[in-house]
Amino acid sequence: MWEHDGDLAAPANAGWATETAATLAGLVRRGGRAMLNLVVPPLCASCRMPVADQSGLCARCWGDLALIERPYCERLGIPFAYDLGPGALSAEAIANPPPFDRARAVARYDRIAQRLVHALKYRDRQETAIVMGRMMARAGTDLTEAADLLVPVPLHRTRLLTRGFNQSAALAGVVSRASGVPLSYDALVRIRATRHQVGLSARERAANVRGAFRVRPEAKPEIAGRAIVLVDDVLTSGATVAAAVRALGRAGARTVDVLVFARVVGNSGEPI
Repeated sequence: MWEHDGDLAAPANAGWATETAATLAGLVRRGGRAMLNLVVPPLCASCRMPVADQSGLCARCWGDLALIERPYCERLGIPFAYDLGPGALSAEAIANPPPFDRARAVARYDRIAQRLVHALKYRDRQETAIVMGRMMARAGTDLTEAADLLVPVPLHRTRLLTRGFNQSAALAGVVSRASGVPLSYDALVRIRATRHQVGLSARERAANVRGAFRVRPEAKPEIAGRAIVLVDDVLTSGATVAAAVRALGRAGARTVDVLVFARVVGNSGEPI
């Protein structure tokens, strides 16, 4: 199922009516936001201190968020201490190439990133997906510019029923609206319920998700020959995204890139 919420182009002769409608729509949106701010005062998505916008971070949390910016490994998105030149790869990418083409993340998985991820994932603060998804769209511009389709990492139906929503799908929806890249919520499915990855070793994580994903047969035409961006919240050992990437590859995807909000770098990550 493809979804894209981009603005529809108005006919050239729409003229005054289109301009008036657009103006009225803008006033309604601004009025709605103002009313929402009166009813529910906007709070920082991380620390819950008052802020100006419903889906923003306060200056302190923004300053403490460990953003990942160039220079970084062009394959894994791991930050470098200094610039190694264009197209530089990390030793890890050279020694153990991942099944995906490129990975990008907004930030290191540190204290602030963890707060945001946990608020969305475990405390049902779905408004947090807006600020996270917008940052992901900016961090992944080089991926989305070449992409045909966004695909979120799916939850198994039992976990989806328990949690009530898929945080990766929520993030992918925001990225889709920001980037204009179509989104397929259900092309990729998780066919096997797996244990939580928390506390598992890298080897155990890989075994836990092996064979857990597949592309629905009727969705293969959406995937075959296309450049896919797989969307998730956090990249740790890479076991989950690797299993999902391989499923997309078996369905004929031309390329698969990975876009996440946060990634573990070295030993800096906390349990997810």
